[in-house]
Amino acid sequence: MNPIGLGIDLVEVGRIRDLLTKHGQRFKEKTYTAGEIAYCDGCADPAMHYAARFAAKEAAAKAIGTGLWAEGVDWKDFEISREPSGKPVLHLHGGARMHAERQGVTRCLVSLTHTRDLAQAQVILV
Repeated sequence: MNPIGLGIDLVEVGRIRDLLTKHGQRFKEKTYTAGEIAYCDGCADPAMHYAARFAAKEAAAKAIGTGLWAEGVDWKDFEISREPSGKPVLHLHGGARMHAERQGVTRCLVSLTHTRDLAQAQVILV
């Protein structure tokens, strides 16, 4: 396994909770895919799960080396889904996918964790 990129991010759940309260559906639709919205809204505490996905998007942007809003990369270019076992999976779309392919990325690894107050994600691109 030859790592191409690594990213990590930590998000305060309260910050995401405030964004959800203040901007609601507009924030969700700008930042998350329909699948992510459906999953998070189905959870007992959606803000925790939105925060973990927000952290994953930031970590993935760091791993590909563009950050967000640069080189045609947007929030929804990074999507977190889950395998039946619950394992998170990172999918790259649009500009993020093109940028990763140019770097030779063939596999994305992601780990999410959260508490009531904090959410963290780590991404390794191989």
